[in-house]
Amino acid sequence: MVIHNPEEWKGNFKNLFQNNHNIHIEIGAGKGKFIYEMALQFPDINFIGIEKYASILVRALGKSEPLPNLRFLYVDAKNLPDIFDHEISCIYLNFSDPWPKNRHARRRLTSPEFLNIYEDLFQGEKHIIQKTDNLILFASSLKNINNAGYTFQEVSLDLASTDLFNIETEYEQKFKSQGIKINYLDAIKK
Repeated sequence: MVIHNPEEWKGNFKNLFQNNHNIHIEIGAGKGKFIYEMALQFPDINFIGIEKYASILVRALGKSEPLPNLRFLYVDAKNLPDIFDHEISCIYLNFSDPWPKNRHARRRLTSPEFLNIYEDLFQGEKHIIQKTDNLILFASSLKNINNAGYTFQEVSLDLASTDLFNIETEYEQKFKSQGIKINYLDAIKK
């Protein structure tokens, strides 16, 4: 379930999965609930959960049964260009660290630096979906993603009030139980 030596698969992940299905990644997969349930719901899509903390990845692996369309990577997002080459169809950014201080804005997964990193990961159309409870991060994301040339398909300041398909993460369930609204965006770039 964990891809060891992922650099060896660069440009060839379809062979790892042994099919030509699209590949979706979740950066910051956490305990894996979202990516696991997505893989169950969509068997014709390959999913890769990316987590930079080994202790959290171990928890994700312990909670899920092996699925043929699901793998995990133990890697920092800034190293993704060493692993993927025009192979990804969609990136999910669920409840990423908001890095709320202005001096840390470059660390946000929707900063111009990270959006630039993602450019060569995508095959064809670029597709980013984000969920967060943090309004500072969300406002920053809207600005940066727009400035990078993406078009918003959906934007919501209260995901629960929409009829959009949604698989909840652990954080999302916790925040909703506390009455905190979830911000959502779905953006594409051709």
